[in-house]
Amino acid sequence: MNLIDILLNIEFFGTDLFNKDFYELVIKLLFNLAIVSYIVRYLYYNSTKNKDYLFTYLMISITVFLLCFLLENVKLQLGFALGLFAIFGIIRYRTDPIPIKEMTYLFIVIGISIMNALANKKISYSELLFANLSILALTYILERIWLIKKESRKNITYEKIELIVPEKRDELISDLKLRTGLDINRVEIRRIDFLSDTAQIRIFFFENENS
Repeated sequence: MNLIDILLNIEFFGTDLFNKDFYELVIKLLFNLAIVSYIVRYLYYNSTKNKDYLFTYLMISITVFLLCFLLENVKLQLGFALGLFAIFGIIRYRTDPIPIKEMTYLFIVIGISIMNALANKKISYSELLFANLSILALTYILERIWLIKKESRKNITYEKIELIVPEKRDELISDLKLRTGLDINRVEIRRIDFLSDTAQIRIFFFENENS
């Protein structure tokens, strides 16, 4: 008997120490990580230049994949997957709500991880590869080709607190354009400090218009 055969026959408390599913786990995990890493690092990050969610996306991807793969035999499959979508899809970090674009990438990361983990023998590897590449290609087209104008953002501290009210939004944007020299597309009021009469504002502008 070789080493692999010996390992396959070792059990602890009725559970195999090592089985052939381990190879499938490693291969699928590496494949999933490659797809997600490309989307997160080369599509999301290059578009937004925002490092805040890189760690989050990668760790959620790995965690969701392993959860789905290891619990696949519990026969929760579809319900379990939908439950994960429901839980993670409504995530709001208490200190900083996730913007729509970041939520979309989070949905993509979770979806790919669940799909790769729960793919069984009824789904060929060519179908699984096609599904992954389809998502990757569509994301690439939308991010790099179709949506040529890349929206960038900056956080600023603003002292004209009287302009942050909704009815003076146009005045606020005009004042910010004049001060920053950027053709601001939209603004987002993040935090208001009435003690110091300042507000934390996030401004959005298209990168190709302000290179």
